[in-house]
Amino acid sequence: MNDCGSSDILITTKQKNKGKYSITDDKNNRIVTVTISDLQSHDAGKYWCGVTRWGKDTYSEVKLYIKEDRCCYKVNKIQSIEEGSVTISCPYDSQSINKLKFLCRGNRPSTCRQQAVITSSNTQNGRFRLSDDRKSRIFTVTISSLTLKDSGSYLCGVQRNSGFDVFSAVELKVKAELFCLKSYNISGIEGRPVTLQCPNSGQQHDNKKFLCKGDQHNNCTDMMGTKQSLQNQTSSVAPTSSAEQVTSQPPSLSPSSHKPDVSLFYILPAVFALLLILTFVLLLVLKYKTRIKQVDRINANVLYSADNKVEMRINDIYELQEDAVYMNSSTPNMLSHDNDIYNNVL
Repeated sequence: MNDCGSSDILITTKQKNKGKYSITDDKNNRIVTVTISDLQSHDAGKYWCGVTRWGKDTYSEVKLYIKEDRCCYKVNKIQSIEEGSVTISCPYDSQSINKLKFLCRGNRPSTCRQQAVITSSNTQNGRFRLSDDRKSRIFTVTISSLTLKDSGSYLCGVQRNSGFDVFSAVELKVKAELFCLKSYNISGIEGRPVTLQCPNSGQQHDNKKFLCKGDQHNNCTDMMGTKQSLQNQTSSVAPTSSAEQVTSQPPSLSPSSHKPDVSLFYILPAVFALLLILTFVLLLVLKYKTRIKQVDRINANVLYSADNKVEMRINDIYELQEDAVYMNSSTPNMLSHDNDIYNNVL
């Protein structure tokens, strides 16, 4: 039995709208529809739909239960690192194979489908990509280029034609891992300055940088009074037994976003080329000096040979002159002797 009085009536067909209540009367189908918006927990309870009649009114009893706009008792917790990627797996039952699948942020099922970041009808949306494995009845959503802002609650949803959509909850945590971009040793001379170069991720160019000294980055001594929180910084310096070891946090690893100090790549080849040039010049000088010595030796031999020939020719002249003198002095005697022989014969 209902206890409705005139003061208990929330809305009538003459009012159409009143506060959070609205009413429509479908006379053809003889159905009265009442909509209550912005439900709160205190809206739960028993309601009566009434129709006035001559004599005694008729009533239909409606019990309204308010469910908390949250999901779910079981939450799948996953984590990844900043600038990485993560895949969220969402299982569903056999009745949902051809239904619309979607993923939304937050934990409010009532608005999830309307605020979905990606759906099975549009499988690519910026950093979000959805794929549906109907054989395994699991749809997955991959989020790439993660940021710290991606941390939070997500709902996997499957649309139902009637009743509530089906959801599963995921809690994602994106961590800003601190690790070494590069580690190397440098040397310094006592009493002289030394320069440390720390590579830095382009994604953290606005973050404060600092220098600290110690064996571990999470337990090192601030050297410049600039360190605030190791978890929020991007680079640190820690010494080794022989030199200073430089460490820094990257973005990612591509190898492809941070460039090491390239000065050595230019200095070493230049030094090597200079040594080659000096060696080549030295060889040319030695070869030139050797050629000079050889030429001097040949010239000396030629001069010595020429002097010997001249001397031999002079000696030959002297010998010829002596022979001539001898011949001149000997000729009268020989003639006298021949005359004596001739006279004797006669």
